[in-house]
Amino acid sequence: MRLRAILGFLSSCALAAAAPSFTRDIRPILQKRCQGCHQPASKASDLDLTTFAALARGGKRGPAYVAGKPDESLTLRYINGAIQPRMPLGQPELPAEEVKQIREWIADGAKDDSEMAPVTRRESVYLQPPVITALKFSPDGKQIAVSGNGEILIHASDGSRVLQRLPGQAERILSLAYNKDGSLLVAGGGTPAQFGEVQVWDPRSGKLLRSTQFTTDTVFGASLAPDGSKIAVGCADNTVHVFETATAKELYKIGNHENWVLATVFGIDSKRLVSTGRDRAAKLVDANSGAFLENLNLLRGELSAIARHPKQDLVVIGGEERYPYIYLMDRPRNMKIADDTTLVRKLERQDGAITALDWSPDGSRIAVAGASPNVNLYDAATGDRKASCQGHTAGIYTLAFSPDGSQLATGGFDGKVRIYHAADCKLAHSFIPVPLSAGAVQAGGLP
Repeated sequence: MRLRAILGFLSSCALAAAAPSFTRDIRPILQKRCQGCHQPASKASDLDLTTFAALARGGKRGPAYVAGKPDESLTLRYINGAIQPRMPLGQPELPAEEVKQIREWIADGAKDDSEMAPVTRRESVYLQPPVITALKFSPDGKQIAVSGNGEILIHASDGSRVLQRLPGQAERILSLAYNKDGSLLVAGGGTPAQFGEVQVWDPRSGKLLRSTQFTTDTVFGASLAPDGSKIAVGCADNTVHVFETATAKELYKIGNHENWVLATVFGIDSKRLVSTGRDRAAKLVDANSGAFLENLNLLRGELSAIARHPKQDLVVIGGEERYPYIYLMDRPRNMKIADDTTLVRKLERQDGAITALDWSPDGSRIAVAGASPNVNLYDAATGDRKASCQGHTAGIYTLAFSPDGSQLATGGFDGKVRIYHAADCKLAHSFIPVPLSAGAVQAGGLP
């Protein structure tokens, strides 16, 4: 009898383990197949499928499912064509295995496990320095935030010690932004081919305040409005998503790009937003409504980086063409076809594609980096090159001036943060931003 009881218990455990999970099985299907039309910024039929709570509420036609009764559930009836139009609208039918998982999940009671067992990511273990894709000084200049594998590392600004490690769900952190007083740190990234994520941290306590996951891939170029009210990110589905900082609620989605969106920046007064990407356009939109206003630039090469003047509505953009261009956000006269009247200045051609730009806090200098292992500093008013920072052994993906403009931090493929004196590009400090395990491969020979 005891053996029979044990076998029965094991059998019931196996059945429970085999039951579809909303978090593991159903949500990824909805993210990939359905959220393009059913999400807060564009709720077709008033149906939002980005969270379990929203799915449970349903839309104009009623509840999305009837727990325990898959054949009476609107979701399945639309998917299998019992109700027209068949969903997903205009897309291939869902694979039979995905339909089966949805059916079994509803039949099993449509249980919500999204909050039952929150996943806590452990601090990463490093056998070699990771590629650095984002870094940013805190507004007081005392700290510097650096991307790691699945985490953000907060260092003393000279790299002498790690002050905080902030592990999150996203495997990759591709952009970082502080608010004005340093009380919030925003991160954009995600896990490739799974989800994009915006994180909002209290960097002083190390507490994750808010997080939102959306789209089916990592997100790029997170920027924070100067007034702190909004966060914008670019996406691989050719969109820009804008969120309310206080709640992480999505405000709207912008769909006027024709390729991946890789960088965003708000205007001085937080009322406008510029985004750039692989479609070669720097697109200006109304940041309150998301309404498209115009392209700032004459289309040339793909664009991967943008930075705004700290005191004026001027932006510098760059990408595969290797030239940094400075543009006005306000057009001096009526636009014409192939018009470039917003162009202020074209800087010299770089030795590789541009991946990172920053403007010094006083607006006098522009830093440019990319596939070349050098960082060039330019006089923003004349376009003259003033210095070139040496020392990287491969491409550079991120850079940032310190708040007082005296230093420039850089990071990239070789996994080492370098901090230069901005006046002459002499190296002040360098450090590997992650703790390496015993027997790890060091970034040997790097200055």
